[in-house]
Amino acid sequence: MKLKDLLPGLPETVGQTDISGITCDSRKVGKGFAFVCIKGAAADGHAFARAALDNGAAVIVAERDLGLAEQIVVSDTHKAYAEMCAAWFGRPADSLRLIGVTGTNGKTTVSYLCKAILERSGYKVGLIGTIQNMIGDETLPAKNTTPSAYELHSLFSLMKSAGCQFVVMEVSSHALDQQRVGGLHFETALFTNLTQDHLDYHITMENYKSAKRKLFEMCDTAVINYDDPHGADMVAGLPCKVITYSAQSDEATYTAKGITYRPDGVDFQFVGFDVISRVRLKTAGRFSVYNALCAGACAVSLGIPIHTVTEALSEVSGVKGRAEVVPTGRDFTVIIDYAHTPDGLENILKTFKDVPKNRLIALFGCGGDRDRTKRPKMGKIAAQLADYCIVTSDNPRSENPSLIIQDILAGMEDEKTPYTVVENRVEAIKYAVANARTGDIIVLAGKGHETYQILGTGTIHLDEREVVAAALRERAEKEKALQQ
Repeated sequence: MKLKDLLPGLPETVGQTDISGITCDSRKVGKGFAFVCIKGAAADGHAFARAALDNGAAVIVAERDLGLAEQIVVSDTHKAYAEMCAAWFGRPADSLRLIGVTGTNGKTTVSYLCKAILERSGYKVGLIGTIQNMIGDETLPAKNTTPSAYELHSLFSLMKSAGCQFVVMEVSSHALDQQRVGGLHFETALFTNLTQDHLDYHITMENYKSAKRKLFEMCDTAVINYDDPHGADMVAGLPCKVITYSAQSDEATYTAKGITYRPDGVDFQFVGFDVISRVRLKTAGRFSVYNALCAGACAVSLGIPIHTVTEALSEVSGVKGRAEVVPTGRDFTVIIDYAHTPDGLENILKTFKDVPKNRLIALFGCGGDRDRTKRPKMGKIAAQLADYCIVTSDNPRSENPSLIIQDILAGMEDEKTPYTVVENRVEAIKYAVANARTGDIIVLAGKGHETYQILGTGTIHLDEREVVAAALRERAEKEKALQQ
């Protein structure tokens, strides 16, 4: 491919350069590649431009003059890289109907709900998200919530070739800030909620909100959570059509009426100016109502009949790691949930707070090398809502796990809720299972779908389902030994 086809507007002599590949990783450069210098959190690609040339790069795309003959200077290499990746794969996204989902919590579940509704309507759907990427029923691994620009357009190409008509994708604040979705146009963009997260990257909530807002500058229709205080700001002054949903107000386009909570789900009426239909969800909690409303409002805006929408919503059994019930065969319940923010932890604990039970036990930690300010907040929330807390490690990364735990405990000082500290997460889960009583509900918060733990710079296998199963076996063996 000619360089001019990747970056329009170049002088003819430069534009005729043959390009054999594009990358922003100097280690992946091959002969004839275009290397795009991108400044990241850990390293600046400009520092590796010479190495890229030594590895065979035909041209360097940079944001400043590096004194190299084979360079092109642009104002924003993030944006240029996204445009180049789109062109490299033949702009497959132009042939797909894109639905983008952004927000602090709920993105994954809403994406799966949208996919289920669209598939029930007869469409073939691609999914790009935190847990996995999917082309119809085929599953592909996911590295980030939103892939790099190259991976993203590669996925679009595969989805187009497979006959997908829609793509539902989670769009993270990082991806929006780094222009990974630059140049894309979304038919519909969905906003779930905005609460504290990723302040290690964005520094302030205003920056975080501004990053999220960028998605709604790229869409035809915005579906907004009317009950979230930041919802109106997402679309203020923008030309897109706005649809709202609410579990509290009749002012929204679509509302949930007659909400009835069950231990294993929620019933409500999906109500709009032209629709009304009963929904019986198989997932519990108020947040499940919001997720269903968001996906349902999106689907109705696309012209999908309301009966199809509510039938699909009523059939979805849940998403891995989202309020996931782990089979125990015992008289207590274990729940695995991805809750790793103050709001997420509050939501999952409130979901089971009023369910008939003995004790609500919260097992949780906080990630290392991330926003420290949310640690005491999460400690306070857990102590206020749970009957017993087990404070442990999440992904400590390079931080000392015991110091992270001390930050969490600082938020629990004024509460009287009993707690135990077990730094090792595997041992903490085993402790919880070994000491569970009849009717207890144990919420394992933070890992969700993840099957690993990041310790230092390394990663170990940690699937909480496997740990729970092992803990149940150990408990059964001890009980059997006591009976002999």
